[in-house]
Amino acid sequence: MQGKKFLNFVCDMKFFVDKASIVRKIWSKSDTILFIFAGSAAEFALNKAVDWLYYTGKIPTDPIGRLFSTVEYAREIVFSQEEDAFAAIDKITSIHSDIEKSRGASIPDWAYRDVLFMLIHYSIAAFELLERKLTPAEKQDVFDVFYRVGSRMRIKNLPSNYNEWLIAREQHLKNDLKKSNYTIDLYKQYNRQLGFVRYKILLESQILVAPKQVKQKLGFKKFSLLAPAVPLYKLSRNIKLDRLLKALLLPKEYKSQIKALDIIPA
Repeated sequence: MQGKKFLNFVCDMKFFVDKASIVRKIWSKSDTILFIFAGSAAEFALNKAVDWLYYTGKIPTDPIGRLFSTVEYAREIVFSQEEDAFAAIDKITSIHSDIEKSRGASIPDWAYRDVLFMLIHYSIAAFELLERKLTPAEKQDVFDVFYRVGSRMRIKNLPSNYNEWLIAREQHLKNDLKKSNYTIDLYKQYNRQLGFVRYKILLESQILVAPKQVKQKLGFKKFSLLAPAVPLYKLSRNIKLDRLLKALLLPKEYKSQIKALDIIPA
């Protein structure tokens, strides 16, 4: 009887992201996640509100560490029960609120939307690069998940569906990106922390998933040298060589974090 009650309790648990959602599949593989944040690292550097990333000093001193910290929050939201996901989102909102109070200014609403839009774009772009094309319904599913994140954070003027998001996304790419001294410095920090070879791989990875507006402002080539290697990498996953490749491509001190990305949180 007790076992039946426990089973019913488990079945009744409501998760923030449905177990059948494509978002869970996207965020359950380390290579997909790494491409999401490779692209985001490029776009973050160009955002006109990037000075907020510099205010606490944590981003320029340890950009890779901050990447994994952000990943942990995102995955906690994607794989948690609804109440726990709400708590994680509220914690993010609280952290930003404390930073705003400390600085005596407010982060612009468009900057919050930009970050949310990045998660939508790069989730789709990374999965389509490494797996397959998403259906319109799956793209709407990705939008819906992050729309609910934005709604919980009380971000204003969010588009209501994926098609509206496409229009808003183009406007944000046109209006909110600018190469600045922050951009240049942030890329110096990427180079410093990754080393020459890994830094070059980061740049080529960003070309694969970043929109044309980002690539143009950063002076990237249209074609990535990694493009021919993507099919080979997909093949390597079938014979378990991808773990070795990921270990070689990222600093040793992040080995455990990379491995953990392939484990779905309990």
